Amino acid sequence: MRNNLTPGERLLWERLKSRQLAGYKFRYQHPIYHYILDFYCDEKLLAIEVDGNVHKERKDYDEYRDDFMKSLGIQTMRFDNDEIMNNIDTVLDMIKKELLEKA
Repeated sequence: MRNNLTPGERLLWERLKSRQLAGYKFRYQHPIYHYILDFYCDEKLLAIEVDGNVHKERKDYDEYRDDFMKSLGIQTMRFDNDEIMNNIDTVLDMIKKELLEKA
């Protein structure tokens, strides 16, 4: 677990915390087995991952991790750090749409 949020994580967390997005509760750095999810909504079994440059070199690991989460019924949405910093409203709209569409 990290103490320092990346700029993208910080910006996204400011908009997710305290049930600001469609009334859903998100947790930051939520553990599932030996993985730490950047953001997690337990009610909708939705994980949000913020990918920095290191993720470009570990796509296989991320795919394995996402498949594992899927086997638990948890869907993972991934966003690039730059995408969050440059288009936060679009990212939030995509997350909100997913939250509202999930049964």
